[in-house]
Amino acid sequence: MPSNALRAKGVQAIVLDIEGTTTPIAFVYDALFPFARMHLREYLQNPANADQLREPLQRLHEEWLVDSDHGHYVPAEYVEWLMDRDRKSPGLKLLQGQIWEEGYRRGDLTGEVFPDVPPALERWRDTPVDIAIYSSGSVLAQRLIFSTTPHGDLTPFISRFFDTASGAKSSPDSYRRIAADLGYPPDRMLFVSDVTIELEAARSAGCQVLLCVRPGNRPQPKHSFAEISTFDEIA
Repeated sequence: MPSNALRAKGVQAIVLDIEGTTTPIAFVYDALFPFARMHLREYLQNPANADQLREPLQRLHEEWLVDSDHGHYVPAEYVEWLMDRDRKSPGLKLLQGQIWEEGYRRGDLTGEVFPDVPPALERWRDTPVDIAIYSSGSVLAQRLIFSTTPHGDLTPFISRFFDTASGAKSSPDSYRRIAADLGYPPDRMLFVSDVTIELEAARSAGCQVLLCVRPGNRPQPKHSFAEISTFDEIA
């Protein structure tokens, strides 16, 4: 029997990170990020995208105004500068999501999850517990990954998607906010991530936490978190 029995631990909601947790890091860095960079300028220059570009461009300009590290504002150059530094910029994440949406629509991109994810989502739904996603990628980008997998559309299993509009993933307040939005006390929420800084924040907020150790994940500093290598370990 898996050591992480949700009912025994009183878990009513499970919140999952994406990169390195539900989805291989390689998919993000070798497929999604290069695709957004390759199609950035043509997307910005296409008049048909003018309406939906308003929000990400406004956010990017607002971010640039307080960003002392970057000089003259040219949207494409600023976005590429943010990409080079893997900044968790809300404007960048929104723009990337829009570019990826075109790629998914054309069939150039297909969402990817680890093989243990679909059966786990079904198992947890039947427990039942609420399932949510919390990622630095935009809600749009999250939905695209889970709705286009080779296993089919997995979004019906997921009750909510959260991005950095809920706050930074390193802030305990973000997890308190998500727990409140889901309607549960923090101690009834389990957060699973591959990053210990995020787990520290969630634990400080009173949440239960697990570190997900997948192939290709970045090594984490010494820690005291329980670890899993597959969702099969969460019953």
